[in-house]
Amino acid sequence: MNRRIILTASFFGAVAVILGAFGAHSLKNLLSADAISVWTKGIEYQFYHTFALLFLSTFGRFRSRLVDFSYLCFSLGIVLFSGSLYLLATREITQLSWVGILGPITPLGGLFLIGGWILLFFAALKNR
Repeated sequence: MNRRIILTASFFGAVAVILGAFGAHSLKNLLSADAISVWTKGIEYQFYHTFALLFLSTFGRFRSRLVDFSYLCFSLGIVLFSGSLYLLATREITQLSWVGILGPITPLGGLFLIGGWILLFFAALKNR
């Protein structure tokens, strides 16, 4: 599990750097300031939770179900929260009509991120 968490965090970290650079260099002239702000928020939260995953990997040796569920929550949260923000931010240029339904997905992703932190809290309490 520890290896999987580190691999996942490495992947999310690399993608965050790539998308951050893409937003800063390629999208800044194509999107409104509000859309760039939404894009940037997705990058920020992806990075925060990539670091949370790396920290979570230090608990991997305890083989706790709380760690497993926290890993799952952080991973799903990154995909749903940040992923929906990326799609919502670029809807001006992608012209994808179905992107409007993603509004409720963003808070669901946020709930997964919150759940990951709560589960990490309990994993830390359990494994002194």
